[in-house]
Amino acid sequence: MNGMMRKPLEDIRVVDMTHVWFGPWATMMMADMGAEVIRIEPPWGAIDRISEGMLYGRAPYTFHHLNQNKKDLTLNLKSPEGMRLLKELIKKSDVVVQNMSTGTMEKLGLGYEDLKKLNPGIIYAALSGFGQYGPYKNRNCYAVFAEAMSGHTRMTGDGVDPQGPPIEMAMALGDTLPGSLAAMAILGALRYRDKTGLGQMIDVAQLDCMIAVNPGITGYFLSGLTNWEMRKKFPTGGVGGIFKAKDGGWVRVGAWSPSALENLKKFLGVEEPTKEDCEKYIASKNRDEVVEEFVAADLPSSPIYQIDETVTDKHLAARNMFIEVDHPLAGKYKTVNNPIKFSLTPVERKTPAPTLGQHSREILTSILGLSDAQVDELINAGVVAPA
Repeated sequence: MNGMMRKPLEDIRVVDMTHVWFGPWATMMMADMGAEVIRIEPPWGAIDRISEGMLYGRAPYTFHHLNQNKKDLTLNLKSPEGMRLLKELIKKSDVVVQNMSTGTMEKLGLGYEDLKKLNPGIIYAALSGFGQYGPYKNRNCYAVFAEAMSGHTRMTGDGVDPQGPPIEMAMALGDTLPGSLAAMAILGALRYRDKTGLGQMIDVAQLDCMIAVNPGITGYFLSGLTNWEMRKKFPTGGVGGIFKAKDGGWVRVGAWSPSALENLKKFLGVEEPTKEDCEKYIASKNRDEVVEEFVAADLPSSPIYQIDETVTDKHLAARNMFIEVDHPLAGKYKTVNNPIKFSLTPVERKTPAPTLGQHSREILTSILGLSDAQVDELINAGVVAPA
């Protein structure tokens, strides 16, 4: 591999001014692919580091999950020197990602129009709930709001009981799905810059993204029916569902294709298998036993896991989906690896989420050219926090 890049983005530097879930997920995707992602925090710590709840090494588990492979630089942006240093870093960077409230960066003099004067090739990704324009642009947004307004929450409830209440999606998919799309958009902008030398601004809204991943909306435009109404009026063939096994475990079955349905007929010994037939059979067997039988009969099925079962699954171990990292404060623990497998440029997580200001001295000296004595002065002045 002489002369070849070891990771796809190892020559890219990202200034990460994001917090909570949406933005940090996007920048971690880039860090996993080799980008030098420098997280900017105030000396007292960002909101996602100091949130309430159980802390591990002075940070919640969500912070550890969403900020791996990153570096951390503390800067007090309320001070002129802190702001100057940030702008100097941006001059030497490729990408800025922020998910501040709409208009906040402009008030700080850090909007796209300001920063492209410092660095014409900068890729500036503005992540927000409702976007940089539109009637709702100034509204606060969380994942649950984007899920709710895009139809996902109602559709999830409809899958259980159309007459019942909406049901929220688990684990903030309204953050991580838009975060993945934001990372993809940044890669597209970098590719365009490779060809033209031009930077640009990217406007990524959580609500827009959650609408984009909801095919039920196109179904409504075509049919005038909600997703539940379409399924009721035009039921799909096959047999599927969630069924309880004898030992209390749960099994997911999806015998929808013609071949799977034919296999189910042979397996159950009935001409027209129904959900009730599946339910009765699965209730007579333990979960893992029935899944093994179904898989052997080429019937699409899987066990429904609790997390403690997910992390001990032999297939996921073979795929190296769980790795051990050593955090300076939290110690050694297992975490989730990046799921993508490249044949030439391995993508993986090697370093845990950084401690507050862990890399401040390194960044200020090696990238911005300050001396150790100058860094000490910044610490004494409260511009930078001691690591």
